[in-house]
Amino acid sequence: MDKIKIAVLGAGGLGKACLEIVAKKKEAKVVAICNSGGYLYSKKGISLKDLDRLKPSKDSIGEIIRLKDEFEGIFAALPNLPNEFVPGVVKRFIKAGYSGVYTCALKRTTAIKLMMKLDSSLKKNKSVYIAGCGATPGLLSAAAVLAAQSFIKVEDVNIRWGVGISNWNAYRATIREDIAHLPGYTVNRAKRMTDRDVDRLLNRTDGKLVLRNMEHADDILLKNTGVIDSLKKVSVGGVMDTRHAKKPVSTTMTLTGTTFEGKKSSHRFILGDETSMAANVVGPALGYLKRALWLKKHKIHGIFGSTDFMPMILR
Repeated sequence: MDKIKIAVLGAGGLGKACLEIVAKKKEAKVVAICNSGGYLYSKKGISLKDLDRLKPSKDSIGEIIRLKDEFEGIFAALPNLPNEFVPGVVKRFIKAGYSGVYTCALKRTTAIKLMMKLDSSLKKNKSVYIAGCGATPGLLSAAAVLAAQSFIKVEDVNIRWGVGISNWNAYRATIREDIAHLPGYTVNRAKRMTDRDVDRLLNRTDGKLVLRNMEHADDILLKNTGVIDSLKKVSVGGVMDTRHAKKPVSTTMTLTGTTFEGKKSSHRFILGDETSMAANVVGPALGYLKRALWLKKHKIHGIFGSTDFMPMILR
């Protein structure tokens, strides 16, 4: 059986983790990858050590677009960019005539809303895009859909995450994306921060980022699926420890609702403390990429959320 050929947009922490995970899979291989300064293509597949061979380019995404016939699926591992960036990249692929599938680790409600406007264009190209396929939104919001089945009415969905990394430099884009959720910060301000600026901030907080009431697309995805009737019924927050690999708190999704008997209760989904952020983001994204290929095979095109379908297992 031919392996699924994947292009990865982003060679930071999540992009590198994708290379490591796919290397352990039998059904897929990464054949193209890029970052802001370069790109790499290999028909045989790309491993982590190959990143030293990135070819410099002023338009690395353009280089990947020119290779559009060499892969079936795209994973956009680009968490820390303005809301318009990934939708803009997808528009470029659409304009170039790419007919394939996409998944992403986009988090923000605004970014997902912009992506949804591309539905008709994706359908014309017979492409499939499944949005918000990381941990949250993604793994936890999909779990909320399952949990909702026990209830006639869902009252609220509460997502609390904990992430521990021993060296923030390994996930610089992700850290900046989280900083952007802090009071007084924006995506653009966080993106402009130098590494020294980030270090100063983390020194003031003992390496921890405590985030509350985050703008997370779990709300719009769960509303579109019918789990909730108001975006206000979803709350997302968490603690990022940038100096210790151990999670500062467990990651949970708690859904509270009322059953048909009139009883109020909650379901709680807990991620194992030993599972890393990368495992809980990239794993689901690859599972949804395989689902997107299944949808395309069955001539179902357009944009969907991670709450619309279950991911498949990438063997």
